[in-house]
Amino acid sequence: MAAIVEDRPGRAEGKVAAELAQIGCSVEATRVAQSSRASEVARYFGVVPAGARVVLPDQVIPIAPGRIVAFVGHSGTGKSTALGLVEAQFPRAHNISRMTFPANRALIDAVAPRASLGVAMSILSQCALGEAQLWMRVYEELSDGEKFRARLARAIGFASEGAGAAPGLLIIDEFASGLHRRAAKSIAYNLRRLATRRGLAIVLATNNEDILADLQPDMRLNLKGGDELDVLERAPVLRAPSIWRRLHIERGTRRDYNAFYQMHYRTSDELGFVSKVFVLREGKDGEPLGICVYSHGPAKLALRNAATDSRYTRNLKRLNREMRILRRLVLHPDIRGCGIAHRFVRRTLPLVGTRFVECLASMGAVNPVFERAGMKRIGVCKIPPKRQRVIDEVNALGADPLSPDFENQVCRRPKLRAAVSQLVAQWYEATTAGGEKRVERQSSQMLARLFRNLIGSKPVYYLWERTARKSV
Repeated sequence: MAAIVEDRPGRAEGKVAAELAQIGCSVEATRVAQSSRASEVARYFGVVPAGARVVLPDQVIPIAPGRIVAFVGHSGTGKSTALGLVEAQFPRAHNISRMTFPANRALIDAVAPRASLGVAMSILSQCALGEAQLWMRVYEELSDGEKFRARLARAIGFASEGAGAAPGLLIIDEFASGLHRRAAKSIAYNLRRLATRRGLAIVLATNNEDILADLQPDMRLNLKGGDELDVLERAPVLRAPSIWRRLHIERGTRRDYNAFYQMHYRTSDELGFVSKVFVLREGKDGEPLGICVYSHGPAKLALRNAATDSRYTRNLKRLNREMRILRRLVLHPDIRGCGIAHRFVRRTLPLVGTRFVECLASMGAVNPVFERAGMKRIGVCKIPPKRQRVIDEVNALGADPLSPDFENQVCRRPKLRAAVSQLVAQWYEATTAGGEKRVERQSSQMLARLFRNLIGSKPVYYLWERTARKSV
């Protein structure tokens, strides 16, 4: 008999209680009508006609929060049947493979819909769906890798609504099949992190052994067909994803950003006065997988003054000498969510060559990547008074920047275009100078998009300071 154990907190004193259930080791296969042709095949090749077959020998499988159990084997060894035994014992488990999404609903509405917006954004970010553009898409528009992450996020959201309790058991069949191997390994690493951090209990099946170094299952059951079974148990070790060892950081140029700007939620190439660019490649001559762009920062920032005791007030020469801003951080979707971003930033910050590096990140509220990279969170930026006055003027004109026809309105209505141009010019002047001339060259569509980005931005301000080297 095969026994499966589930450990879960007790009701009263938080003790761990064990529930044992005995499941037969053999499962009746689908009955097939024994035709004369099938009998002839059986005699010719010496195979047994369809019937019952052994799935698992005697084996106790501990299932508990934070643990991953992986059934590993090629097709036909009984992985799916083994998962069926687990699911039969725990009918309230979430089967990721069968997770469905409501039609015509954006991801942000489908994940934890009864929880707060912050909870939904946090879950999506932890499942490597940390782009605002992705949140606005429907499930059918996603890639295969994004669909798996979305199903995982929805399952986690079911248990996170309201009380914020840890989810129960997650079941995943054919894990990472059909994905680019780079994406599969990244998702495996992220699943390991989610299991540990959120206390997920996960049972999965896979025939891809290349992901196991990143997945680090607590228990690995190698199925070989029939009653052959190897069981390996090993405690996971916190370490970098395997792909990190193959990545190479090199100096780049502004032109390198052309390959990445469409991957950023602000699909524009407005980078200001670029200072240094760093490109992340898979090997020295491999595909570019990430980019960090450092530029000269805006002339005025209230939180910068508060963090530096107004060191740069009315002193632009010192600001240009001592300060840069991390303007863009973009990673290829295949490697998001597995800890590459903060390692990339941490490695490049000292290479910028200035005393301070700052960053304005709208995603800072739900993604602590810059804090993990060694930057200090200072606070959330407020809307400047000049910007607020322009926003009020646009509202007075009866225009909604979030409406689908806002770009057309900016094109057709001179007063609205003038107000939008005023705000965009202010932003250009603060970042790259020459605001009015740059606005004149922009299309109404681009002005509307930039305006929409600016009015919705309440970014978190981060600051990094180079530590002085001790004299030897």
